[in-house]
Amino acid sequence: MTGPSLADGRSPTRKRSGSERTTSINSLDHDILCAVFSFLGPFDLARCSSVCKFWNKIVDKSKLLQELYYRQRGSYAHSSDMPALSQKPLRHHMLEWAIKHHQSSLREGHVEVDQWKGHSIGVNRCRMKMGLILTGVGDKVMRLWSAESYKCLGEYAIPHAVSLIDYDFDESKIVGLIGTRISIWRRGGQRSIFPSREGTFPKGLCLRYLDPEAVVGCEDGTVRVFDMYSRKCSRIIRMHSAPVTCLSLSGEQLIFSSSSLGSITISGLSSDERVATLRPNDRIGVKALCFNPCSSLVFAGCASGYASCWDLRKMGLLWERRVSPNVLYSLGHMQNDSSTLVVGGIDGVLRVLDQSTGELVSSYVMDQPVSSASSSSSLGGIEKRKGRRLSEDARIDIIPRAARPPITCLAVGMKKVVTTHNGKQIRLWKFH
Repeated sequence: MTGPSLADGRSPTRKRSGSERTTSINSLDHDILCAVFSFLGPFDLARCSSVCKFWNKIVDKSKLLQELYYRQRGSYAHSSDMPALSQKPLRHHMLEWAIKHHQSSLREGHVEVDQWKGHSIGVNRCRMKMGLILTGVGDKVMRLWSAESYKCLGEYAIPHAVSLIDYDFDESKIVGLIGTRISIWRRGGQRSIFPSREGTFPKGLCLRYLDPEAVVGCEDGTVRVFDMYSRKCSRIIRMHSAPVTCLSLSGEQLIFSSSSLGSITISGLSSDERVATLRPNDRIGVKALCFNPCSSLVFAGCASGYASCWDLRKMGLLWERRVSPNVLYSLGHMQNDSSTLVVGGIDGVLRVLDQSTGELVSSYVMDQPVSSASSSSSLGGIEKRKGRRLSEDARIDIIPRAARPPITCLAVGMKKVVTTHNGKQIRLWKFH
C-alpha cells in the first residue's frame, strides 16, 4: 500500500472538497437556517458558526440572531432599542455570554444529578467531548453515551488477555492503552492493535491523544509518542526518574507530565526539549493534571488533598491550597473557561475552585432521590436526584458515604460535570 495509513491498515479517510462538503448545507434556505438557529443556545450557535463559511455568515449577520443574543441577556425587549454590536463577530459575543453563564451556574446555581447503571463492574474513567461521554476501565467494555439522552451509542470490547488502563477519543476513533500496547477502535466498531514491533513499550500508566499522535506515560519515567499514521513510536522522551502518573497535552506542541515523586515536567512534543520543571511544595505524588491554554495555567491535584497552580508566563507557582482532607483524583475545566476549576477525590465532594486564586467557591454532594425513569438495577435506568450545596463550615465526615462515593474521574462540559466512582453508576451533574 502506498501513502500513509492508519494503525488499522486503512488509508486515512479522504477529505471531501469544499464543494462536496457544503452542497447539502448550502441547499438549506437562509430563512430556514435562521429559524432553526433561533432554537439554539449561544454556545451551540458559536459551534455552528464554525461548520462552514455559509453558516458563519448567517450567524454573524442575522438580525434574528442578534435579537436572540440580546433576548438571552435580557437587556432589550425590542430590536429598535438595541445598540449596534461591536466589530467582533456575533459568535464571539455568544460564546462569551455562554461561558459566563456556565461560570455563574457552577458558582451560584442549583444542581440536579442524573445517575444510571453504565457497567456491570465498577468503572473509574470517563471522558466527555462533543456532547458524548465515554466510560470504561473495570470491565471488558467501553461504552459511549449521549450526554443529553444518556442513550448508549456504542460498545467497544477489550481483548480478554489484557486490561484497559487509559483511553481518549475524538470524533472518529477511540485510542486505548491496553497492557503494553496501543489499540484503536473506529467509531464504526472495528478494532486494531499496533504491530508488535512498534506498539509495545514498558508498562504504560496513562495516555492522552491529540490527532495524529498518542502519548503514553510509562513506569520507567519515559513518555513515548506514537504516530497514528506511520504506526511507529516517533519519540521517546526521558521526563522523570520515577513512574509517570499523569499527562496533559496542549495544541502548542507541549507535553505536561507528572511523576509519583511529585514533580511536573514540560517538554516540547516535536523537539523533545525540556521547557521547565514545576515542583509543588507538597511533594506527595501528583494524581491529576491539566493545562488551560486560555490562561496559560497548569493545575495539579495531589495525594494529600492539595491543589496547585502555576502560571507558565512567569514560570512560577501562582497558588497552592489544601482543598480536601484526602486524595484528589481528578480535576478539569471547560474549554475556553478561565474562571472555574472542578476537582474531585476520595471524599466524594464535587468542588468548584477559582482558577486565579484557588479559593473554594462552591461544593456539592448528591441528595435524596427525586424520581426513577426505570429500575436502577437495569443497565441504563435513569435515577434523578437533587444535588446539595454545602456550606463553608459543613462537616464532611457526618455526610453519609452513599451521598459521596469517591470521585475517581470527572470531565466538565457546558453547565455539566460527569463523574465515575469506581462503581457501576455514572453520574451527570447539571447546573442551572
